[in-house]
Amino acid sequence: MKNALGVEIPEYIEGLGELQPYQGVWKSIIEDEVPSTNISRTLKAKKAHTSKFCDSLEEAIKKCEPFDGMTVTCHHHLRGGDGVLMQTIEILDKMGIKDITLASSSLTSAHDGLVPYVENGMITKIFSSGIRGRLGEIISMGKLKHPAIIHSHGGRVRDFLTGRIKPDLSVLAASAADEEGNSTGSHGPSAFGSMGYADIDARYSKNVIVVTDNIVEYPCVPSTVRQHFVDHVVKVDSIGDASKIASGTTRITSSPMDLRIARIGATVIEHSGLFKDGMSFQVGAGGASLAVAKFLREDMKRKNIQGSFMIGGVTSYGVDMLEEGLFKAIFDVQSFDAAVSTSVLNNPKHVEITCDQYANPNNCGAMTNKLDVVVLGALEVDVDFNVNVITGSSGEIRGASGGHSDTASGANLSVIVCPSFRGRLPIIMDRVHTVVTPGESVDVIVTERGVCVNPAKPNLAAALKKAGVKVVDIRDLKKEVDSMTGVPAKKELGDKIVALVEYRDGTIIDVIKNVTNLE
Repeated sequence: MKNALGVEIPEYIEGLGELQPYQGVWKSIIEDEVPSTNISRTLKAKKAHTSKFCDSLEEAIKKCEPFDGMTVTCHHHLRGGDGVLMQTIEILDKMGIKDITLASSSLTSAHDGLVPYVENGMITKIFSSGIRGRLGEIISMGKLKHPAIIHSHGGRVRDFLTGRIKPDLSVLAASAADEEGNSTGSHGPSAFGSMGYADIDARYSKNVIVVTDNIVEYPCVPSTVRQHFVDHVVKVDSIGDASKIASGTTRITSSPMDLRIARIGATVIEHSGLFKDGMSFQVGAGGASLAVAKFLREDMKRKNIQGSFMIGGVTSYGVDMLEEGLFKAIFDVQSFDAAVSTSVLNNPKHVEITCDQYANPNNCGAMTNKLDVVVLGALEVDVDFNVNVITGSSGEIRGASGGHSDTASGANLSVIVCPSFRGRLPIIMDRVHTVVTPGESVDVIVTERGVCVNPAKPNLAAALKKAGVKVVDIRDLKKEVDSMTGVPAKKELGDKIVALVEYRDGTIIDVIKNVTNLE
């Protein structure tokens, strides 16, 4: 069967079940009025004054009675510095547990150690918002038994609540926790900020272990994960390296070209009609998109604009804007810089939120639905404004869906910032390798050679032209770039589906086929 973008989608995949094709941004959520049937959480009792402490993570996992075919989840708030997921998998391997479904909120270079467990069949299914590094490469080559499911952050919450992901064991890192499992990421030697992705795991997993390198006196205040969701508490030497949270994708760029693109992006926002008191704003991961905040900050000061709120992944730069009064509040689901943790802890206007509140498409109070402007990056875009943030030029899995499609669907203005080419490879394609965010929800693409406005927004194009912004037709821009770089040969892929890209409503928006020559 074909979805609304013309992508052929299997009706059924062994081990994953029946699939539903993508039909439009709001089709299944609103227009078809598909009811949201949420699962209930497991309720467990504990005798009064019984200790939850375990001497080791291995002891705690044994108490959870692991079994072949179980689903294991972790969060990725420590990003490249995470040290808990690998400890968990190594212990389960030592116990002889096989056929694991891994449903971590995202997988980074810190998880390259998972490769042998995929290759030997211990891990057979993966659900995640992102897959990077060597792990992405071997999945791209077809070495995972079942196709990986790549979902958005909001889509992950939906998958939990509808029972598509049924966690049996969740092992959650915390920078501070008490004897009952009340825990936070906002203080302690390994403080990493918000724990917004961990909340859903704690609420809906059959067994929850909190792992920390910093036990504090009861009660742990503040606490994101609460004690009535926690079964066991473990003290370890280290949960990871918080200094590795900020990476190349979560730092403001210093590249002159990217800064130029960011400056143009801020100008687009200024003349969009939304740049006024009370606007809400988010920037995604990616150096150029984060740099837009730098110029927006200058513009807001110059025009004496105060925004309503910022949301999403939060950097120290966003915290500076809050403290300067440029926004009334920050709603933080993930901190992109360990330094943000101090603000989470001390500033009542810096509000930690769960991913359910942030982006769940089945939630009538999702913050993404109140968003005015979002600025996002891209690996590729195409002439229909579809965006790829997952696969590289060779077709290999190397990125993350994250909140890309969640925020684009809800924002009044979605702005994609990217160079027109990278390393002599054009960024604008006839069709992107992998559609993650559909062009229906993308308004503007900003490059160093001009701004492309979705034809569905003629009034916006007119306003930008009037302001002196260079607005170009996306097909004309593609021709210009192709004349400089040449058109790369089409990458030949295999016939095996190695991953499915879920749109945020649970439908399949694209499939990823195996690559044949990465090794």
